[in-house]
Amino acid sequence: MRLNYLSLAFILALQIGLSASSLRAESIDLANATIEDINKAFDAGTLTSEKLVQMYLDRIEAYDKEGPAINAMIYVDPKALEFARELDKERAEKGPRSTIHGIPFILKDLFDAEGQPTTAGFVGLEGSMPWRDGWVAKKLRENGGIILGKTNMNDWFARAPWGASTLGGQTLNPYALEYVPGGSSSGSGAGIAAAFAQVSFGSETGVSIRNPTSENNLVGLAPTLGLVSRTGMIMNALTHERGGPMSRSVYDLAATLEAVAGFDPEDLVTMASRGHVPEGGYVQFVDPESGLQGARIGVLRDMFRSGEIHEEATALIETAIEQIEEAGATVIDPLSTGLPLLSLATNTRVSAWEKKAATDYYLSGLGPNARYKNMTEMIDANPDHLERLRERDQVDDLDFNGPYLSRLKNREMMGEALIRLMDEYQLDALVFPFKTLPASKIADGWSNREGDNALSSQTGFPGLLVPAGFTEENLPIAIEFLGRPFSEPTLIKLASGYEAVSKNRKLPENTPPLKGQTISY
Repeated sequence: MRLNYLSLAFILALQIGLSASSLRAESIDLANATIEDINKAFDAGTLTSEKLVQMYLDRIEAYDKEGPAINAMIYVDPKALEFARELDKERAEKGPRSTIHGIPFILKDLFDAEGQPTTAGFVGLEGSMPWRDGWVAKKLRENGGIILGKTNMNDWFARAPWGASTLGGQTLNPYALEYVPGGSSSGSGAGIAAAFAQVSFGSETGVSIRNPTSENNLVGLAPTLGLVSRTGMIMNALTHERGGPMSRSVYDLAATLEAVAGFDPEDLVTMASRGHVPEGGYVQFVDPESGLQGARIGVLRDMFRSGEIHEEATALIETAIEQIEEAGATVIDPLSTGLPLLSLATNTRVSAWEKKAATDYYLSGLGPNARYKNMTEMIDANPDHLERLRERDQVDDLDFNGPYLSRLKNREMMGEALIRLMDEYQLDALVFPFKTLPASKIADGWSNREGDNALSSQTGFPGLLVPAGFTEENLPIAIEFLGRPFSEPTLIKLASGYEAVSKNRKLPENTPPLKGQTISY
């Protein structure tokens, strides 16, 4: 049977159309894909959550315990693929719950997730199981997220090397294996840099979200105190402890923040967030094309350190400031509060006074089967590791503790000075280096910590970090955007604009793409 000309023309047209469609298809390596890219692949039917989870499990197998042995993961959930299949079925039948439906997350091992142990890296808490999800895990799961597992961290209670724990051992920096990955959210930083999940959650008393964010070339947010609940989270301090997302893109950070921000009646600090969580979420503020246009950015020179050891990283920050201005922002430089902010912020931490209350608060929430009822019992059961905490366990009533109250007053003073400065110059944000010392060598221990800045944590103001480049030794440096309380929408807009023009993200050479891990849509 011969085809007539009309049939032949139809077949040719169909083939041309399929070829054109194939040419229009986009693909991206897993480690560079954003949640937006993944959702496009979900919608196109070229990817499932089960396949996505398997990709990350394959990377964990190849690079965490084998290969370079990053040692970022302290626990991997054996049911992760099962959860992914259930979410794929739900997507097919009902559609996605949210932007993060079917997306794998990893949590610093001080966030409770039902069915997974929470140890804070401390050998004395090995096998401690929470009876329910904490706030972060609950909100991620309610929105369809998958808790792939827990990350190693600086031991929360016992003495251990920087970036290491008595339970999980030493975590390595994927960019330079002989260097630390920062802390205390060491595994959260290294795990996302090495692409063991899409997004991680870290926490900080002082700098422990932002330090590993900087040292692993990530985007990270220490949110406004009160925006994200701390329920089910082991803390050092009640008045300035925060949890926040760490990711490889501003988009992923914004999508994650949408799931976890808001009021939690079990953490009354979050009452302050009411009326400040934007309707429609945070992704709407991601604006890579014009995020910096028309913005007013102040360069806070109080946060710059001098000296030869800071010169290389400071030069990267100066380049970042030039890029911000070239992208359309008005840059006001220099600015100063007139206060010695670097030293003042460091000397306003109150974890030494609040450690006992914060620990007892967490342990009391574990229920009748908790291994310890309070920090005193924990110290008594582990004297070889914890006797050094005895002094903190005997802190007197804080209501009349002069040094403690003085530090709280200093924090209030710093916050007021920053608000005055931003108001006077009508600023959208302040920028400065998070630190101008790169990661230290593991062999050198805690030697490099003087390079950090605790300004965000000690004021409770949001600090959003974006990669600013690499030193000659391939060690990452980050620039920090600091805003007014609950100005996360503005910071996300600014950071996405800077991310787009700077393009400083890259996958570590020690954890390269695996064969076949390309996402097409």
